Amino acid sequence: MADGPNAVPLHDTPQPLAAISFADENGNALTLDRWRGKVVLLNIWATWCAPCRHEMPTLDRLQASLGGERFEVVALSIDRAGVDVVRRFFDKIGIQHLGIVIDETMKASRDIGIYGLPETLLIAPDGRELGRLIGPAEWDTQEMVAFFESVISDHTGKESRR
Repeated sequence: MADGPNAVPLHDTPQPLAAISFADENGNALTLDRWRGKVVLLNIWATWCAPCRHEMPTLDRLQASLGGERFEVVALSIDRAGVDVVRRFFDKIGIQHLGIVIDETMKASRDIGIYGLPETLLIAPDGRELGRLIGPAEWDTQEMVAFFESVISDHTGKESRR
């Protein structure tokens, strides 16, 4: 797998990832195990983070394009103001393909070593960290989609659904 421009920098070997928990829009507890078997792009963000706000539509389009049985974009908000502020933001900018998941305590982000926003982890189907990108990106460019299709193929043994 080659790192293209703006691709997520990959580790030489997949790294263990701490078990984290957070909640869905209805307050139900979740862990990353919900997406076990898929390549996951875990984006840690907040509505008060300007670069996070800017990249959210590109994450939504990436989910619309590649999301399915082998890939999922999980946008984990650390907004202490709660679900309502995230829902209002998603509604305002027209986010349609991302679920709302939130960690108001910010414990999950601390447990996986997030020190700035946005920060995005690429996670293998077995739950190990493949790589991470600190800072914003344009997630739905042709180059990024091709990069993720390659990762999906390499880690699931199948072509993406596109």
